[in-house]
Amino acid sequence: MISVGNLAVGGSGKTPVVASIARLLLEKAHRPSILSRGYARRHESDGVVVVSDGDRVMAPVETTGDEPQMLARALPGVPVLVCADRYLAGRLAETRFGATVHVLDDGFQHVQLARSIDLLIVAPSDLVDRVLPSGRLREPIAAASAADAVIVPGSNDDAARVASTLGVPTSFTMTTRYDAIRPLSGPASGLHDKRVLAVAGIARPARFFAAVRERGFDVADEIAFPDHHWFTSKDLESIDRRAASANAHLVITTEKDAIRIGARPGWYALPMQVAIEPAAEFAAWLIARLT
Repeated sequence: MISVGNLAVGGSGKTPVVASIARLLLEKAHRPSILSRGYARRHESDGVVVVSDGDRVMAPVETTGDEPQMLARALPGVPVLVCADRYLAGRLAETRFGATVHVLDDGFQHVQLARSIDLLIVAPSDLVDRVLPSGRLREPIAAASAADAVIVPGSNDDAARVASTLGVPTSFTMTTRYDAIRPLSGPASGLHDKRVLAVAGIARPARFFAAVRERGFDVADEIAFPDHHWFTSKDLESIDRRAASANAHLVITTEKDAIRIGARPGWYALPMQVAIEPAAEFAAWLIARLT
């Protein structure tokens, strides 16, 4: 089992890292599954929810949560399962889908499960943060010493400094890239008009708003909602009115928000992916640890 976690609440990039690792495992002829607790689901159940069997998405976002649903849609060939009891989900993934390795999404604090690899995403700013409620840390920074490796958004020097401070033997960096925007429904249209309204219901929306600007768009207005916000029809109509009043012809949101919003004309999502570097070294290290 490979656990991907963090110390700070929200916005660390766990889900794209999980996707990157699952793709790597597929390339190396493993049969990965992804196990998630399905945080912020609208409808929770006691048993295991099979989000994807690896061939098709089998459950709606309301019963899976947005991040498992996003992973299921992005990763053909990888079963995704949601359950508060992730041991139960893992056993089902093995017996029904033949999974040979599990990727535990948000698993650092889930100490009930043994793991072969404990990966922890740590930003340099986490080193000087405080524990909740006065800061963003779930537990003291010293807990990071239990990790096998840290993944640091930043430079090689940042990664080395974080690893040294925490007493973790191995470090890698994480870089983020954004793909071309995609329509939430219908064909792409109106992309010649760069004036947009940006909407985000994620933990750190300022990063997303900055990314939209870096893609060359003129952001006429920004609207931030709480992380995992379930958009109502009233919310969406209000956003469309604000876009019209700001003379913005496109609404751009995050890939995670798009999962909860569904099809909507004139709306676009900005997909994000991460790369763990150095890629060859990370792949070799990960596979060696598994075997």
